[in-house]
Amino acid sequence: MTGSLPDDVADVLDLVLNPDEPVHGALRRQVPHLKVHSRCTCGCGTACFELDTDGVEPALTGPGTVVAVDVQLLTETGECPGELLVFAQGGYLSWLEVCSWSDDVEVNLAAARQWLQPPS
Repeated sequence: MTGSLPDDVADVLDLVLNPDEPVHGALRRQVPHLKVHSRCTCGCGTACFELDTDGVEPALTGPGTVVAVDVQLLTETGECPGELLVFAQGGYLSWLEVCSWSDDVEVNLAAARQWLQPPS
């Protein structure tokens, strides 16, 4: 999706931002302008973004912080060990969060990326 983001972040945003949905389409157009400002140190893969808002239009998400994407993560066996959230603030991509609900299954961005891939 972009060469300026780490591959795991770019791939997950590509998988969860549906280009057919107007708000997601506007957020996708922001991705080439994103940089990762910081990442969670626990290894989950959560990433906070920095964005040059001069080069892109805001998505019509409304003011404040909104959850633009909320995807439950399903393993190959149908277990749901966590979720992936993408937040926007004032219409601009703000951060991507990986949440774990399981003590038995490691939930991180690499696993989320695998679980989000369409079956081949």
